[in-house]
Amino acid sequence: MAFHTAPTVFCTVVPPHLLDRIARSGAGAVAQRAHRTLELDALQRTRRRVTTVRGLAAAAAPPGPRDTPRRTVYDCENGTDLPGRKVRGEGDAPVQDATVNRVYAGLGATFELLLKSYGRSSLDDAGLPLKASVHYDRDYGNAFWDGNQMVFGDGDGEIFLDFSIPIDVIAHELAHGLTQYTANLEYFTQSGALNESVSDVFGSLVKQYTLDQTAEQADWLIGAGLLAPGVSGVALRSMKAPGTAYDDDVLGKDPQPATMDDYVRTGRDNGGVHINSGIPNHAFYLLATQLGGKSWERAGQIWYDTLTGGELSTDADFADFARQTVAAARARYGEGDETEAVLKAWSTVGVPTA
Repeated sequence: MAFHTAPTVFCTVVPPHLLDRIARSGAGAVAQRAHRTLELDALQRTRRRVTTVRGLAAAAAPPGPRDTPRRTVYDCENGTDLPGRKVRGEGDAPVQDATVNRVYAGLGATFELLLKSYGRSSLDDAGLPLKASVHYDRDYGNAFWDGNQMVFGDGDGEIFLDFSIPIDVIAHELAHGLTQYTANLEYFTQSGALNESVSDVFGSLVKQYTLDQTAEQADWLIGAGLLAPGVSGVALRSMKAPGTAYDDDVLGKDPQPATMDDYVRTGRDNGGVHINSGIPNHAFYLLATQLGGKSWERAGQIWYDTLTGGELSTDADFADFARQTVAAARARYGEGDETEAVLKAWSTVGVPTA
C-alpha cells in the first residue's frame, strides 16, 4: 500500500498562539520564558523546513522485532543539543529521574496500544526505534515531535509543569509520527487541524488504554495535570467540550470551537491547526461515547483504518476525512450501529459526509 510523501513538520503540543498570549501578557519572568520557548520552537521549525526526515528516520535503523519496542531516553541536561546523553535504553532498570521513567513508560504504552489493538509495530509498522529527549533547555514550556524523535521541556513551574506528567502528551507527540508514516497530512488549515486532532485522539486513547477506562469514564482532556496549580484551567484542550479547557488571566480563554458554526479563520498557527482541531476532536468524542465501551476498539479502529487506508490526500479537509471515516466504518462493520454513529457524529459538528 502506497502512502504520500510530504515535508516533515515540527509539531508542538502547546500551540504558538497560546505561548504568544503568555509572552504578551506582561507577566514578568513568565512572559520572558514563553518568549524564549517561542524562539526555540521557531528555530526547530526552520530546521524542519530544510530537510525531510521521514526517509532519514526509516533508514536510520534496520527493521526490528515486531512485538518489542526499542526505546531510548536521553537527557539534554537543560541544553538544546539533541538528542543529549543516553540515560535509559530498552530493558534497562528504572533510573532515579522520574521524568525519564515516565517518558520510557509512555513510549511503551503507545507502542503497546498500536500493537495489541491494531497489529501495528511502532510508528512505521516496521519496529521503528522510539527516541525521546527530556530536560530540554531551562523552563522550556513545550513538547514536540521533530520528525525523528520526541523532546520534552520541564515547564516553568508557574504556567506549565513537567511535560512528561500527562501520558496523553507523550502519546500525542508520538502520534504525529504515526501520521507522518501514514497519511502524512499537511500541517496547514484543515489538514493541519486533522493532523493535530489525530494526535489528540490517539493521545487520549493511550491514556484510556493505560487506565483501562471506558468512553464514559474518560475525562477526554488533553494535558490534564500539565497546568500549574495557580492557573485557572484543567488542561490544554477538551475533546468533550472544546473551548472550556482554561479561562485564565495569563492564558486567556480556550479558543477551540466544537462545531463548524464557530470555525475560526486565521492566518496564525498555520491556519489555526491547534484551534480548529476541536471540531474533529469533538466528532470523535461523540462517536466514542455513542458506541460506548473501550474507545480504542470500535471508534479508534475506524480512525486508525482511515489514517492508514491510503485514500486520504495529504491536503484532506474535514469533509474528506469524514467521508473516509464513513467508508472505513462500512468496510469493517457494514451498515450497523458503528456507521450510523459516525454519520451522526459528523452531522452534529456540522461536517458533511455526503
